[in-house]
Amino acid sequence: MRLILASASRQRQDIFNMIGLKYEVITSDVEENSNEKEPDKYVEELSLNKAKSVCNQIDGKAIIIAADTIIYFNNKKYEKPKTKEEAFYNMKELSGNKNSAYTGITIIDLYKNKTVTFSSKVDVCFKDISEEEINWYVNNEKKIFKCCGYVPEGKASLFIDKIEGDYNTLLGISPSIVFEKLKELGYSISDFEFES
Repeated sequence: MRLILASASRQRQDIFNMIGLKYEVITSDVEENSNEKEPDKYVEELSLNKAKSVCNQIDGKAIIIAADTIIYFNNKKYEKPKTKEEAFYNMKELSGNKNSAYTGITIIDLYKNKTVTFSSKVDVCFKDISEEEINWYVNNEKKIFKCCGYVPEGKASLFIDKIEGDYNTLLGISPSIVFEKLKELGYSISDFEFES
């Protein structure tokens, strides 16, 4: 069975690699735009657009999995910062507060001609972070422009007090939630290929 991860995200690929799942990567070519105001609907629409983009790029049958993640706090969406100044400001706003990571996921099943889109949420509690610490983080974390808001498995882990929910949602995709949806589509674990 052909399984496609519609994401260039190294974190999402690492999660699939961690469980030994055999898959291929084809990235979408759509602009990440949505007019949805609610964070769950926002990431769901973006994941759907990504999955459709990859669907249009391939021939034959496959299961396509696409995802999009944002950080959400105080009615504001945090995506990839474009500058160190923006990254600094984001971390200063999140310091001492609980923010939420929303990951939207779309599965397009071309074997059964079905599409499911859903989202999951995890809450992240930050300790109080001094400006000196934020400056250090922004100047020493190489991945700040690749991830939304902050890098939880990198240097930002120094400032995280606790995580409430599925940690993998924060990293960009939850394999357990994806697997539950695949089971709802009628698949079992033996339908997929894993590294031995």
